Amino acid sequence: MIKKGVYAAGLSIFNDDCSLNIEATINHASTIIEKGLHGVFFFGSTGQSQLVSISEKKKLISKIGTHKLKKHFYLGTGCNALKDNIELIKYAMEYDFREFLIMPPAYYKGNTEEGVLNFYSKLISAIPKIKIILYNFDKLSGFKFTEDFVTKLVKEYPNNIIGCKDSSYNLYENLKLPNFLMFPGSEAKLLKGLELGCSGCISAVTNVTHSLARKVFDDFENNKEQIDNKKLILVREAFDQYNLISALHSFYSFHDNNFKNVLPPLNLLPIEKQKELIDKLKDLNFFIDKGLAA
Repeated sequence: MIKKGVYAAGLSIFNDDCSLNIEATINHASTIIEKGLHGVFFFGSTGQSQLVSISEKKKLISKIGTHKLKKHFYLGTGCNALKDNIELIKYAMEYDFREFLIMPPAYYKGNTEEGVLNFYSKLISAIPKIKIILYNFDKLSGFKFTEDFVTKLVKEYPNNIIGCKDSSYNLYENLKLPNFLMFPGSEAKLLKGLELGCSGCISAVTNVTHSLARKVFDDFENNKEQIDNKKLILVREAFDQYNLISALHSFYSFHDNNFKNVLPPLNLLPIEKQKELIDKLKDLNFFIDKGLAA
């Protein structure tokens, strides 16, 4: 059962033939959990999930379904088609996964509240035991959740809609619902969110800021002075100047060739931009944990 904490939207690692490197993807998630994260979400947008085949997703699910860190592993779907979502979720439930981070279908413009409600309603009707974390990221889905609409969803499906990842940042400051998990999508908003009653964060960049973010979280929970939050925000801001997937894979590829592959149409950052990013991080005295290098 997901609870308050610091989570990563996990990276997916690919072979030269663009197939999913299942072992390396799971190993990366395991390592960053061991470095401090409460958990990792597979098949979010950072994991290039909409570019990964259903069959590969199922293969990874079957592997993490018996993994020693399974209780720290969570799933998105990264599917647009309703029936693909249902198929993947039902498969994951065979391995006792119940909680899923789900974005409204992307691509078509003009998503409406009526249409998005219909999407989640059909999912819940097909899979009554599902627990859904709404994924609010209008830049990708073309739909921005409002406080009133989330409240309506929770009222209609109180046993199914359990939380929200807010990457549009229009909800986390003001939406207050009982027993509802709210995770801003950036660790730059972690401390502010915690102060406002949020549950932590689910972030792309915690793939690298895992230890810093956990320290900020723990210091808040233990009422200690915050000495790392400024650095955490500055590191996040450095990555935010680039495409996050490209920047994260470029960062890791300096130490591990597994990260050199991303799926088309994505690319690593150009060499000059890679150097620029690394120089910015060096200026912040932020370096890769040697324990993460291959």
